[in-house]
This record gives sequence, C-alpha cells and structure tokens, in this order.
Amino acid sequence: MLNVSGSYKGIWRTQNPENGSVRFPDFQNSMGTFVVELSSSTTEIHGVHYVQGHILLWDGMYVKGNDPQLLQMRMEGVYVWPFRQLRMVLSSASEADFLKVDDSFPSNPYHLLGIFSLQVLQESPRSHPHTRKRNGAVMEMSKTCKVHLSTQIVSAIAGIFYFSYVDMRLNFNLTDDHHAYQMRGSIESPMIEDEGECFPSIAINATSVNVEAYYTKAVNYTLMVTFISFLQVLFLIRQMEHSSTQSGAAKVSLLMIGQQAIMDAYLCLLHLTAGILVESLFNAFATAAFFKFVIFSIFEMRYLLAIWKARRPATSGEGWEAMRRELSVLYSRFYGFLLGGILIMYELHSMLRYILVVFYAFWIPQIVANVARDSRKPLHPHYILGITLTRLAIPLYAFGCPRNFMRIEVDVGWCIGISSFLLLQAFFLLLQHYLGSRWFIPRKFLPEKYSYFRRIDRTALQIGLNGDNMVVDCVICMAAVDIGQRSSDCMVTPCDHVFHSGCLQRWMDIKMECPTCRRSLPPL
Repeated sequence: MLNVSGSYKGIWRTQNPENGSVRFPDFQNSMGTFVVELSSSTTEIHGVHYVQGHILLWDGMYVKGNDPQLLQMRMEGVYVWPFRQLRMVLSSASEADFLKVDDSFPSNPYHLLGIFSLQVLQESPRSHPHTRKRNGAVMEMSKTCKVHLSTQIVSAIAGIFYFSYVDMRLNFNLTDDHHAYQMRGSIESPMIEDEGECFPSIAINATSVNVEAYYTKAVNYTLMVTFISFLQVLFLIRQMEHSSTQSGAAKVSLLMIGQQAIMDAYLCLLHLTAGILVESLFNAFATAAFFKFVIFSIFEMRYLLAIWKARRPATSGEGWEAMRRELSVLYSRFYGFLLGGILIMYELHSMLRYILVVFYAFWIPQIVANVARDSRKPLHPHYILGITLTRLAIPLYAFGCPRNFMRIEVDVGWCIGISSFLLLQAFFLLLQHYLGSRWFIPRKFLPEKYSYFRRIDRTALQIGLNGDNMVVDCVICMAAVDIGQRSSDCMVTPCDHVFHSGCLQRWMDIKMECPTCRRSLPPL
C-alpha cells in the first residue's frame, strides 16, 4: 500500500488566468512554486488513509526579496489507495497556527516543515515564513471560502518518470531517486452566490522529494570535504618542509597563507552551522568542520607564525616580551579580518559569487611578492598544484553539479571563469618557479641586480700567500678559497667577503646575512 506521507515540490498554474478572483491573493504571476507536506495514518476502513498537512504557494518560480507573496493553508482529507485519489479540504492557516507543531505529526525528517521547506524552495532564512514577523505579507483566505484539493498520487519508477515545463524555466528530473511519487490534480472552490469564486481553479503538478537520497548526497559531500582537507594538510606539510629555514619562510607571502586560513575558518563555521541546523547530519558536518578547524588553527596559523618570525629576525633575540607583542599583533589582525569578512558577507550576501572570486585570488599576493623581492622558488610545485585543485572542489560542486544537495542552480559560466582564474594564477607561479620570478619583465625595466661574481677588490682583502696563489679562508667550511683565478667557484658579498659558491648558496638558503659580519645580503 502506498504511503503518501512526505514532502512534495512542484508548480501551480491558473487554469483560467483571464477569469481571476477578487478574493484570490494578489499574485503577480499566473504560475508559481508550491510545497506540500503530508502526514497520513491508517483508518478502520481498508484502503482509506486519513491525511493532513500544509500547503505553501509562492508567487513565481523563485523566491525573491525579503517579503515574497505567499499563501499558506492547512489541509485535511483522505487518500483512497485503490483509486490513488487524494481528496482534501483546505482552510486558511494563521501564522500562529502555522508555526504550531501538531501532536499528530510524527517526529521524522519528512515533517520538519521549517527546515525542509527551506531546502526545497532554495530561499534564505530571512525570507522564510517561519522567521517572518507578525506584520509580514503572509496572506490568508476568507473563513467563508471553501477550497478543495483533488489529485492523484502514483508511484513513479526511478529512471522512467521525467517531466518538465521548459517555458517556465523549471525542470524536475527524478532519474536519481528510487522512491518518487507524482502528484497531479487541481485546487478549486465552489461558486458562492453574488460573490463568484473565492479561489480560482489552479492545476498543480508536483513530485515527492526523496529525503534519504538527499541525506546520502549530504553525507557524500562531507566525505569529499574531509578527504580534500586531508590532502590539503599533506600539501601544506610538504610546503612547510620546503621552506623550513628562515630564508625560505621569509620568501612566502604572509597574505597568501592568511587568506587561505580565513577561507578555511569560514568553511569550518559554515559546516558546523549546517550540522547544528540539521541534527541528523550533525556528525557528518561536524567531522568536515573539525578537519577545517585543524587546517586553519594548527597548520596554517603555525605557518603564519613561522613566516612572521622569519620576517623579523631581530625580534627573536629581544626576549619573550617582544615576541608576545608580535604574536598579539599577528592574531589581532587575523581575527579582525575574519570578523570583518563575516560582516561584509552578511551585508553583501547577494554578491556571494563576486566575493568568492576575491577569495580565490589568493595566489596573487605571492606572485607580487616574488616580483618585488626577486624570490627564488618560494613554493613547492606540488603545493601549488595540489592546493589549486583541492580549493576548486567545493565551489565546482556547489555551482557546477546539477544534483548537489544544496540545490543551488548550476552556473556553468561562473564555474569556467573561477577555474580559469585560479589555474591561470597557478600556471604563472609555476613559470616563476622554473623561469625566474621576473621572467616576464624586460631587462631594461629591471633594477640593477647585485652580482656575486663581480671583480674582487683585493686591496680590501687580507690575502695570505700560499706559493704563487692568492688565497683566503672560507669561514663556512674553513677551507682555502683560491682567488688568483676568477671562476664560478667563489662568490664575493657586497661587504667584500669571499666564500665558496656552494657554501654561500647553502648558507643563504638558511639566512640572508653575511656569515662574517652579519650584514644583510641581496637575493641571488
């Protein structure tokens, strides 16, 4: 026997738009979206179920603005299973009654009206009728108006049932649901003397929403986020090993790591909030939020601290008080940007896609820093490619997957744009890694670069004679450096100290200062 309990999403259309009723809500469109919540229970009559629930009719295909036109009504009737017929009487529901939970409604996901209607209609919380104030524009029908619903509810086999209204830009494809039900019928009211119809005849066409399939998609999404977070931790550890020295950490852009840390903090808060709102999915979303918390609070904040200390080597020798002041400045700036970004996104939530484009420009600070400092290979290629691909996974799922659990409308153009934008940044970084940080700038526009293989001013050196050769000691390896014949085997610093080329290059990978006099050294 078919159980009609559940949630149904569909569209309504007035059958005679030219004969509108003066008592019908002032909808601007002749078609719109509606959601039905049904709860059925068996009766003593075989094949007859008692059914009650709610129906919400929205004006138009999409909910727009903070106060959309909405009609809500209670329903009560019977479902005759042998004939697949649903007959119900509709009555106006005041907002107080609408918010009240009936004892007869079982406590299961099908009847969580406040949460599930929000997911089905893709509206923001502030526009949902459950959060609207008493003076909202929720319309009610007259008490003398009698409205009847007459539909058929039949089972639709997965992969067979498919219907669409192309002209209304609304498409329902149920090929991925295994227990779909189709509801087709009409809502109308009998004629009242001297008043005509109080409710015009409208045709309704809806399908059930498979909550189990929805939960499965949500769990699969959290597994994807958890796996991606694990990969990001591995790539970040690889990068931290690549720049473990003071010189290597100083080459990494503080803004680049900080921007990614803020993104992960937002994702942590977002998944944690989703888990709190949908209690049955709390464990799945909390796991994804935990991994994001580990990334930004442990690994990325630790890396930010290492970069901050590498940029200020003098502070490390001034004691704990100076270090504590520096840490306070770092953390206050980070959490200041974090809270400020939350306020900005709240006020500009309608421009979310443009805000995401700004967030996904996180490689640009590193590109600019490479050019400004002429840094040599600050980022590991695996880190560049790995972070680029993993960062694209969530936005491509949300805006590019037609069956994403968030039910966001697919935007292929935006997905191509954000992917091209981020991949172009990564490609530019890889070119800087292999061709040099300033490979694209003509030499005539570049500032003069110091040459470590310049001619040696021998009068400034304390030269010891060893036979016919002129030699000095390399203070790094304590071996002699023959400067009698100039070659690439020795390098001279701006302070006229001579070292073996290999010794000085390895030293500069650790510290950018002269081993003899501690003077700052220019980049190679």
